[in-house]
Amino acid sequence: MKKTDWPIRWDLLLRYRLIEIIALWEGRLTTNHICHAFGIGRQQASKDINTYLREVAPGNLEYDRHLKGYVPADRFQPTVTQGRSDEYLEVLGRDHALSETFESLDLGLPNTEILHVPRRLAEPDIVRPIVLATRQGRRLEAEYFSLTKPEGERRVLEPHTLIYSGQRWHVRAWCDRHGEYRDFMLSRFRGTPQVLPERSRHKARNDEAWNTRVAIVLRPDQRLTEAQQSIIANDYAMIDGNLRIETRAALVRYMLTLAGLCGDTPHSDPLVQQLELANRDELRTWLS
Repeated sequence: MKKTDWPIRWDLLLRYRLIEIIALWEGRLTTNHICHAFGIGRQQASKDINTYLREVAPGNLEYDRHLKGYVPADRFQPTVTQGRSDEYLEVLGRDHALSETFESLDLGLPNTEILHVPRRLAEPDIVRPIVLATRQGRRLEAEYFSLTKPEGERRVLEPHTLIYSGQRWHVRAWCDRHGEYRDFMLSRFRGTPQVLPERSRHKARNDEAWNTRVAIVLRPDQRLTEAQQSIIANDYAMIDGNLRIETRAALVRYMLTLAGLCGDTPHSDPLVQQLELANRDELRTWLS
């Protein structure tokens, strides 16, 4: 995706992105896609497509009279997307999620079935003050339950960032009790957290693990055969048999969990584990 040197309204950007994603990955775009997705008329949808072609990505699409729709031109170049398949799959996922709420919604996309991991949720009365304290840089007093303190305890926190780890939400905060920065699951707060009038003294800029950038290097499980390793490497578009992921040191464990690498002991079956951490020694400080 190339950056434009002129501003695009958020609502228009969403429409242009859908135009590009549908055309690229389905091979045929019609005004119906835009009409159904955004609840606009055919005339406005046609105007959006023409504006995309005139001002955003000239020459990206061609009208095919036989297919009665727009198709990617030979010189198509992603402009408001990155041209990755996960962008199209995310559109399918959102379409599926919205259709579960609005039965009449039909964006004209292929049938999909998506499995959802049970989510660990938090109530609005809990989340709102945490968000407020994070946004305003204030201290927060709350009752927090953990597996080491199942009876719960009062904590005074100084939150600086909300984190979504792929399965659950956390807040990154300085903990007065332990004198260090830690992650706290939103689903483990109880009652209504109180935003205190005092400003936080421990900011994100002081959080060493948060500000330290590290690289996670994954590779196919070396217990697999060369042919099996080649398949795994292709699955993840590895380069020279490695997948390098840049992230914050504070997020290393979350990234490894998403890769199916939980704990220090490998799974007994390499066909189940499939991946392994190639630079564990380099990351040991952040895994302890």
